[in-house]
Amino acid sequence: MRPDVESYLTLDRLVHEPARLVILTVLAEAEEAEFRFLEKVCGLTKGNLNGHISKLKEAGYVEARKFFRGEFPVTSLKITHSGRKALKKYRKQLNEALQHKPAVSVGTRKSLSSLPS
Repeated sequence: MRPDVESYLTLDRLVHEPARLVILTVLAEAEEAEFRFLEKVCGLTKGNLNGHISKLKEAGYVEARKFFRGEFPVTSLKITHSGRKALKKYRKQLNEALQHKPAVSVGTRKSLSSLPS
């Protein structure tokens, strides 16, 4: 496989998913963030956000802390060291991949341009 193409195919797909990328990016900028805050910032439903957080927790990228504020339950989330490393690696790989324009031969370009729209 060519390196210019492989750089896209080796991206961490767990991080690459847009909602999870937003969650990790927000958490990377905060010491902790409450579930309700993430819900508003990310624009996700509770169920959708919970599903993405579950996947990130399974991977060890985030950790949750549950407590009560008065009588109300609160879930606070924090990015882990592994999560920071994964996000940093993802950003580096994506930036490097975007620096390289995939090489397409002249013959391939002609065949692609002759495809029906």
